[in-house]
Amino acid sequence: MARETWATRMGFILAAVGSAVGLGNVWRFPFITGQYGGSSFLITYLAFVALIGFPAILVEFVIGRRTDRNPVGALRELGSGVWSSAGWLFVVTGFIILSYYSVVAGWFLRYTLIGITEGFTVADPAAADALYESVSTGLDTLVFHALFMLLVVGIIAAGVRRGIELSVKVMIPAILVLLVGLAAYGFTLDGASAAYSYYLSPDFGTIAANWTEILPAAAGQAFFTLSLGMGVMITYASYLDEDRNLAADAGIIATLDTLVAVLVGFVVFPVLFSVGIEPGTGGPGAIFVSLTAAFAGIPGGRILGTVFFGMVGIAALSSAISILEVLVSYLMDEIGVARVPAAAAVGAAVFLLGVPVTIDTIFLGLYDGLAYGILLVLGSLLLALFVGWVIPDIGREELRKGIADVGGLDVAWIWVVRLPVAIVILVSLLLGVADYVEFLTVDFAGWLAAR
Repeated sequence: MARETWATRMGFILAAVGSAVGLGNVWRFPFITGQYGGSSFLITYLAFVALIGFPAILVEFVIGRRTDRNPVGALRELGSGVWSSAGWLFVVTGFIILSYYSVVAGWFLRYTLIGITEGFTVADPAAADALYESVSTGLDTLVFHALFMLLVVGIIAAGVRRGIELSVKVMIPAILVLLVGLAAYGFTLDGASAAYSYYLSPDFGTIAANWTEILPAAAGQAFFTLSLGMGVMITYASYLDEDRNLAADAGIIATLDTLVAVLVGFVVFPVLFSVGIEPGTGGPGAIFVSLTAAFAGIPGGRILGTVFFGMVGIAALSSAISILEVLVSYLMDEIGVARVPAAAAVGAAVFLLGVPVTIDTIFLGLYDGLAYGILLVLGSLLLALFVGWVIPDIGREELRKGIADVGGLDVAWIWVVRLPVAIVILVSLLLGVADYVEFLTVDFAGWLAAR
């Protein structure tokens, strides 16, 4: 069947930014930043994006555009031996991530509905925590999980141009406008000054003392928010024409994604500090518990909260469609399944895998720790080794296309991918594995023992 392409360069960039701008930026980023020291985490994360994320995006871009295939087909075409089967890792990673991503996105949809119908009136953190407990599991959670997946499947079924490209041209500008407005409001709150100090004044002593925790967290956050290690950028680049400047596009995408993440901090932390709530406590539910209580205690909190949670829902949708596209493109390219039945089949399978997360949030930790701490980083490591050491000439040749005067960029990029990128990713992977083993042997084992 004929392979679709992007109608415009802006459509591709917005789709890639939409993939990157999602729950990773808005749900995960605030509580991870708070958990690992505020500005100390922020500066480490920004360093990862610039030094590791940007070269890693180019790795996926050159593979995708070179082959015009999904991750499985791309690695099979370019690699041999074990490399020809490595693409399966990205399909599995995307499958796991989307299964719990959809459940969490459903939480944001429910909180948006609560803001519209009831408002945020639970200023007591204990009451806010009880509200989160009622939203995060149960039959209603399952229903919203299903509704979100139906939205994602519908957009993907419409195709690259009429579905993905058309939707992100509306969603991404809307997200940016809403974030800027919310950040401007945060500037007016009483806690803004203390929040900015917490967020923007790094303590390098904290980084030195806790680097074994901060490093893998920052690496995983960078990979998650840039949609690296799950084959999304390979798939999106496979719809590109050969005259595109991949380096310029990668720079724009990384910059816009990072801008959104940083803006989220300017929204969330002033709100929390204005009512005296400590950032970073409460894990994955922190943003719901903390912000719900905070919105109840500030002027205009109902409107602010409704807009915020609604904006996150839009961001989640823009990311979810990119992950499902990876899975659907595999069925289309490798098996010849038409787009609509492929989207429906994969959407149903993803929904079923996410059902345990609607029953108990321990499964969120189980899925997220595996995908975020190990699989995303492992995928990025394999791609860095593959392009840097196995097919460096192909990588350099593909990067040069669309760049009038490449200079020594292609050579410098290959060596950055070969050494610093691969080494940092490897260290992050080892630390991530250690963290996940601790989760399995302590948290998950304790949960099983209590059953």
